[in-house]
Amino acid sequence: MVHQLTRDEARRIAVRAQLLDAERPSDVVEVAEQVCSIKIDPTAVIAPAEHTILWSRVGWSYEPGQLKKAVEMDHALFEFDGSFYAAGLLPLMLPWMRTRPLRDSTKEWLAANENFRDEVLARLRAEGPLLASDIPDTAAVARDDEAGWYGPNQVPRMLEFLSRTGQIAVVRREGRHRLWDIAERAYPSDLPEYEPEEAARMLDERRLQAAGIAKQRSPWTPVGDAGEPAVIEGSKRKYRVDPQALAALNEDADGRVAILSPYDGMLFDRPRLREIFDFDYILEQYKPKSQRVYGYFAHPILIGDVFMGMLDAEVDREHEVLRINAVHQVIPFEPEEDEMVRAEIADLAEWLGVRVSEF
Repeated sequence: MVHQLTRDEARRIAVRAQLLDAERPSDVVEVAEQVCSIKIDPTAVIAPAEHTILWSRVGWSYEPGQLKKAVEMDHALFEFDGSFYAAGLLPLMLPWMRTRPLRDSTKEWLAANENFRDEVLARLRAEGPLLASDIPDTAAVARDDEAGWYGPNQVPRMLEFLSRTGQIAVVRREGRHRLWDIAERAYPSDLPEYEPEEAARMLDERRLQAAGIAKQRSPWTPVGDAGEPAVIEGSKRKYRVDPQALAALNEDADGRVAILSPYDGMLFDRPRLREIFDFDYILEQYKPKSQRVYGYFAHPILIGDVFMGMLDAEVDREHEVLRINAVHQVIPFEPEEDEMVRAEIADLAEWLGVRVSEF
């Protein structure tokens, strides 16, 4: 059976799946278990992405120390490839990490730096956890840094590779700096083991749970054949929908205002965002100032299940103020909606420990 969904229904499913409806989750772990991954990014125009993402779900009771505790003390989350993940995903991700295909250029770089790789692993095994700066760069061949992320030092590149293939892991942070250790010490020893195919299937199910609804063959939200087939009015594309989300569709649910980090998982699948929400989001961070419409790091404003505005704001720590440059109304606010948005901005400022500029 192929489920026939309206766009309103598809939006409600997606909003609920991302914990952006009125019923807020209670803590960091509940958020991670549902949305699976929480992007890490230091850009703090308002606050770093990982903290804004959690605040937008949990609300005023969220404190950054809760995330640190969940990762480093409770081990309910783990860091991998620029995001925090729910610990329950680790046994599903490890088979893929260990068998992931490598580009030819990566294979060539590794072959030329076999001794370097062994030295990094040996040092971590003997002395870890270590910062990248604690490990000497003994690479025989340097890799071109076309994207400009790494610089000439090959140690961060090797650490990233070893992490992505499940050989080492980030165990904690000192400020924004990661401490690395071998996987045998970083990961629990009693994890369940799955064959790669079974793990991939279960991982697809968890991704669909986090999305609620996703295109069947989307590179942005890969869910494979998880869930059940669905079509959305006005679209010819094939979707998959989470059965549990579908079963809860007719339950009463109120909306609310949510201010989202530009790196929020809700925004990641841009084609789905356009098709279901009729929202074409472009991060203008890398655009020349003269070409920006909404601002350098504008945060989308979700009201209920509609993206209605963009918040262009920045924290001025010196003067302890959240400066509101503009609240762009992509769709004109009703008076009640304007009041709700102002209240959410006030809550954001209170959470940040600053006052709000007039706007």
